[in-house]
Amino acid sequence: MILLILLAGNCMLSHAQQQPLFSQYMMNEFLINPATAGYDGYTSFNLTAREQWVGIEQAPRTYALSWQTRLLKRSYMIKTRSPKKRVFIPSRSGRVGLGGTVYSDSYGLINRTGIQFTYAYHIFVQNTQISFGLTGSAYQFRFAGNFLPRDSDNFLMGLNRSVFVPDAAFGMFVLNYNYYAGFSVDQLLESYIKIDNTKQLQNLRLRRIYYLTGGYHIITGNPAYELEPSFLLKTSEKMNVQVDFSFKMYYKDDYWAGISFRTDKSIILLGGIRANRLYFGYAFDYNLTNITRYTYGSHELMLALKFGDSARRYRWLLRY
Repeated sequence: MILLILLAGNCMLSHAQQQPLFSQYMMNEFLINPATAGYDGYTSFNLTAREQWVGIEQAPRTYALSWQTRLLKRSYMIKTRSPKKRVFIPSRSGRVGLGGTVYSDSYGLINRTGIQFTYAYHIFVQNTQISFGLTGSAYQFRFAGNFLPRDSDNFLMGLNRSVFVPDAAFGMFVLNYNYYAGFSVDQLLESYIKIDNTKQLQNLRLRRIYYLTGGYHIITGNPAYELEPSFLLKTSEKMNVQVDFSFKMYYKDDYWAGISFRTDKSIILLGGIRANRLYFGYAFDYNLTNITRYTYGSHELMLALKFGDSARRYRWLLRY
C-alpha cells in the first residue's frame, strides 16, 4: 500500500510542477503574464474557478482571485475609434501598473496555495504600448494525509506535510490598435520542493514554464461586430509544447462567443456577457481522448468587476 502511495505521490507532484490551466486565458491574461497589470488603465477584480475532468475523483481544481490597477495621476485615453485617432500620452506617474493574485490548485494528494504581487511598467512608442512586468510569488505545498492508510505512521514521520516555496515570474506585452502579443516566463527560480526527509519520495524541482500569446483584432463591415483570432503556446523542459488556437466574436463588447482547439486533443467552447461593469464568462472543455469515458468534461467560470472612467473609453483594449 505504501508503495502505491509513493507512486501516486510522485505522479501528483509531476502535475504540481506545472501552473494551473486556464481556458479563458485571453479574458484575463494577467494570470499568465505579469506585464499586463494595469495595461488598460483600469482597476479590476477577477475571480476564476475551474473544475477539470468532472466525474473523476481527485481531479484538478483551480480557484484564482486577482486584481490589477494602473497608478494614474489623471484620466487619459490611449486611442479612439474616431477618424483622427488621437493619442494621449500619460505622464510618467501614469506608467506603473500593480497587481496581485491569490489562488489554490489541488490535484489528488497535492494542494498548492499561492500568493503573488506584480509590478508592471508601461511605455509608449508611437501608437503602441510596450509593457514589462515582474512578479514575486510564494507557494505553500500541502499533502493530504487523510488519503493515506492509518498504519502509515512511520512514513508520515518523514513527510513534510507543508512546504514553503518562493518564486518569481517575468513578462513582456505589446499592445496596438490591431494586435497584441506577449511573452512570459514563470517559475523563474526553479525552486526545489523538499517533501521528504526519509528519501522515499524524490524531491522535485519546479521547472521554468514559457508562455507565448498573440491575437489580432478584425473590424468587420458592421462596427457592432469584431473578430479576434488568438493563440497561446505553453511549454517547459519537462512537458510537450501545448498550443491553444482560439477564435472569438464580440458583439458591441457586451457579448462574446468563441471556440478553441488545444493540441492535447481538446475542443473548448466559450462565451460571456457584460452588464455595465460586471463581466461573466464560461468555458467548457471537451477532451477527444479515451478519458471522455470517465468524465463530463471540464468547466471554467469567470467573474470580473472593473472600475474607472467610462468602460467604453478603452473599448479596443477591453477583452474580458
